[in-house]
Amino acid sequence: MAVLIEPLLTKKIDTARILKMIIIHDLVEAEARDVSALDVLRDPGLKVQKLEREKQAIENLRAALRETNGQEIYDLFYEFENKETYEAKVANALDKLEVQLQHNHADFSTWEEIEYDMCYMMDKHVLFDETLFELKKQIEEAAEQKMKLAGVDTDSVRQRVTG
Repeated sequence: MAVLIEPLLTKKIDTARILKMIIIHDLVEAEARDVSALDVLRDPGLKVQKLEREKQAIENLRAALRETNGQEIYDLFYEFENKETYEAKVANALDKLEVQLQHNHADFSTWEEIEYDMCYMMDKHVLFDETLFELKKQIEEAAEQKMKLAGVDTDSVRQRVTG
């Protein structure tokens, strides 16, 4: 997604840097056993456990690679996590959008009601860039259409989530 959206972004990015962030983020999640956003919504205490496992995973990676690029990897991981730069914000936004995009392709019978709400929770991740906001709108519209076809009152869902 980062490679495909790069020419459309409102600011220039260092593509290699953003790809490193994305890969490092996923590598840490793989070691730390990622927790789905759905599970965190059900049990907010899981977020603390997830953060602790990720902290240990990135420390392990930094230590294992201390003779080469361990510190660079560590710094890029926290740049992503803290959304310190435009590139980190883009990487983080794509991470969130990709989950919803995949979710949209799942059979609707697998969706839980809480997942209806999640379709409308992506704004905060994309408001900094008009291209990402437009991509979010398209992903959200696809989810909304899928819900409508299944008989879900999307106006009520949107109102419940956005107030």
